[in-house]
Amino acid sequence: MDRHEHDEDEEHPDPERLRAIPLFADLSDEDLARVATWFTVDEISEGRRLTPEGAAGYRFYVIEEGTVEVRHHDEAIATLGPGDFFGEMAIMGDGRRVADVVATSPMTIFVMFGTSFRELEVGLPDVAARLRAAVAERMRSA
Repeated sequence: MDRHEHDEDEEHPDPERLRAIPLFADLSDEDLARVATWFTVDEISEGRRLTPEGAAGYRFYVIEEGTVEVRHHDEAIATLGPGDFFGEMAIMGDGRRVADVVATSPMTIFVMFGTSFRELEVGLPDVAARLRAAVAERMRSA
């Protein structure tokens, strides 16, 4: 059995872990493997603020385990959990975070930097279209 060596800071998720995320569930094995190389895995402690409202935003997040509360002007507007994502609005919009996102439990998340997000937009237009639809929906309900 061959084992892959990973730098602790740069662990990529196994592609099958991404298949459980609705956003990526219908991707081919090849596309899923490519997406996995764009993400790193991060363990988050309860209470940690992941995106400060108004700050510059260059990361896209997908929740594997745990929950977050989304707050706008200190008012809770949503709770997100496994399979949900956030951070796309700043990357696809004006680059500013539109809400605070705070971990309400210990979490495992997948994190993608903006440069990889741009690769995703070009290389996987169907996924990018679903992300744009999510942004439009969130803007309507904001």
